Amino acid sequence: MRKYNRILAVFVCLYLFLALGTGMVLYRMQGEKDRAFRVEINRIYQEILGGTHPDKVDLSRFRDVYRIDTLPLEEAESREKADVFFGDENEGHVVVKPWFADSSLKGYLRFSYREENISLGGVMVTVQAALAFMAMTVIGILIYLKYWVIKPFNRVRELPYELAKGHLKGEVKQEKNRYFGDFLWGIGQLKDTLEVTKKRGLELEREKKKMLLSLSHDMKTPLGTIKLYGKALEQGIYDTEEKKRHAAHQIGVKAEEIEGYVAEIVRNSKEDILDIRVKMGEFYLEELVKRVADTYVEKCAVRMVELVMGKYENRILRGDLDRALEVVDNVMENAFKYGDGRRIEISFFEEDYCQLIRVFNTGEAVSENDFNHIFESFFRGTNSIGQQGSGLGLYICREIMRKMDGEVFAEREVDGMGIVMVFR
Repeated sequence: MRKYNRILAVFVCLYLFLALGTGMVLYRMQGEKDRAFRVEINRIYQEILGGTHPDKVDLSRFRDVYRIDTLPLEEAESREKADVFFGDENEGHVVVKPWFADSSLKGYLRFSYREENISLGGVMVTVQAALAFMAMTVIGILIYLKYWVIKPFNRVRELPYELAKGHLKGEVKQEKNRYFGDFLWGIGQLKDTLEVTKKRGLELEREKKKMLLSLSHDMKTPLGTIKLYGKALEQGIYDTEEKKRHAAHQIGVKAEEIEGYVAEIVRNSKEDILDIRVKMGEFYLEELVKRVADTYVEKCAVRMVELVMGKYENRILRGDLDRALEVVDNVMENAFKYGDGRRIEISFFEEDYCQLIRVFNTGEAVSENDFNHIFESFFRGTNSIGQQGSGLGLYICREIMRKMDGEVFAEREVDGMGIVMVFR
């Protein structure tokens, strides 16, 4: 807010500087205008003193002086003529000077000059009024922004940080300002949604822990049985082949039981992550491309990555637009992570009545072993060292595409990697 107040103060100072500057410029223009006709009169007067008769002076050479009248000395003795001759000087636009010739006074000269009708005083008032109006308008806008935008924003600027830190308690105070009122209403809804989601997540985590504890406890029984039979076989307690075969069989049965528990643990550990719901419908390819471009054109420019978008025909695709965008997002983020940062190319083509979207990033080719496992859950290749991630990105992409009756596959090339999404 202090910086904003400084901006107001700077603008006021700028207005005062401009007002003073224009006043000085107009004042100088007035002085130069007054001096112009005087310069012409002095030039003509010097020419006459040099011996040129007033009637012989070529006035077409001058801009302001257009007439010279003379009053001989003998006529100046007439009071009536003198009053008429000298009286015009008081009315303006004329200047009277003595007329000397051969070092003696011959009479008087009256120079008539034109004066522009433009009043610089009026111009100055107009300019100052215009500047004042502009200044008041801008100051009014700045004050409006201060009290209706900046101040309300300052009151809520810490709110996103609090939400990011997980501080979801408390009520979001509403603003009378219509725009910020809607914004804060949306923030309040977001806070409530995050709070509900957090509670639900905690409940799921609690249930998962209970389930894991229960399964772990259940696994102890068959595990104890296996250990018991194994120790008996080791110590030679069973004296017949039939008893030994029975013990071995029981070990196998209990091992299968443990396998079932392990599979249950794995399934439940993935269930909340991969519970992906898809709303099947139809959307235009152009919608998907536009949303991808809105996100990644600027992002690639900031990272100095060349983004090449191929040509496409706008057609209707089956699936969920939001989920399709999630798939492209995952693929693009992988391109940023594991590419060399030079180029990402998105191309479009059709094959067997399907729409294919291919995202290719330049970089070092992945190994054949890594390539065969990239769509497996929790798999991370050798090129992922030092990169954050869970190994679920492409696995989730495949699950989403299959739920939309589509498919996704990879293409390994010498200079990079391509991921192709198939929409039916």
